Amino acid sequence: MKQLRVLILTICLVSSSNAFSQDTAAINNLGNGWHKAAAKADEVIFFGSMSDDAVYLGTDESERWLKPDFMAWSKKYFDRESAWDFKPLSRNVQFSDDKKTAWWDEKLDTWMGVCAGAGVATLTKDGWKIRHYQLAMMIPNEKVKSVLEVLKKENSKPEHKE
Repeated sequence: MKQLRVLILTICLVSSSNAFSQDTAAINNLGNGWHKAAAKADEVIFFGSMSDDAVYLGTDESERWLKPDFMAWSKKYFDRESAWDFKPLSRNVQFSDDKKTAWWDEKLDTWMGVCAGAGVATLTKDGWKIRHYQLAMMIPNEKVKSVLEVLKKENSKPEHKE
């Protein structure tokens, strides 16, 4: 009887592990395909991987794009051979208990150096769709003060004299 319980427990753990692996693989495929689509300037796949209500946060403080606005803004980039080329270096994926929402953080090799990305996707009738993504530049802690000094100088306005 004890052996039967161990066998059932093992089967449950393996099944659960396989389902988790398949879900994680689906999110990795979504993220990798999305980044690859941008590298190939394939706007059909890139924007098709996003939900209609998706939000994209870029590195600039003004960049909070709803999907239609992001499509319009990025058209000039997708008209080129490559819109941008971000290569995933690592990714950590998590799921809601009902397995219908996934979120991840990732490190990316970009023209800006290593950046961090974070996304949220939901499982729809058409498969997984990205609903929210944020891109951020990574600044080593020991360089933050010097970066802030540069930003302060660039953002400073000349004194107004009448």
